[in-house]
Amino acid sequence: MQIAERFRTAVEKRDLAGMEGLFTEDVRFYSPVKFTPFEGRPMVLGLLGVLLRTFEDFRYVGRFEGTAETSTDGDEAASEILLFRATVEGKEIHGIDMLQFDEEGRIKEFTVMVRPQSAVQTLGRAVFAGLVADGLVPAPAAASAEG
Repeated sequence: MQIAERFRTAVEKRDLAGMEGLFTEDVRFYSPVKFTPFEGRPMVLGLLGVLLRTFEDFRYVGRFEGTAETSTDGDEAASEILLFRATVEGKEIHGIDMLQFDEEGRIKEFTVMVRPQSAVQTLGRAVFAGLVADGLVPAPAAASAEG
């Protein structure tokens, strides 16, 4: 997949601008720490910006190509899985990026899975803090002093 290779290169170079044309407008990003997907190109690019800052020592270590059923319509779509390793706040992470493509070859669904559990929790906290800092999600309400 040409788009998957362009995506991989952009990630490795930490080139967020190089990713813009790779996604459909209505792309869905399925996170390992959030049940509902992040939706739409602006939100997904914002999230990827946070991830590029959060991951340390990020590197892809393998890939698989094939087809898989999509979450949105249940149709089979061309797919590619990129295996990666990284560190977040001292925790080593093993993970996959599963990219699913539309008929024109752009990424329409993006699913990330990571392990181990302790790294998932660390990653979730770090990414949430980055999303709040970038104004992509609201800050949690402060606990009431009356409570």
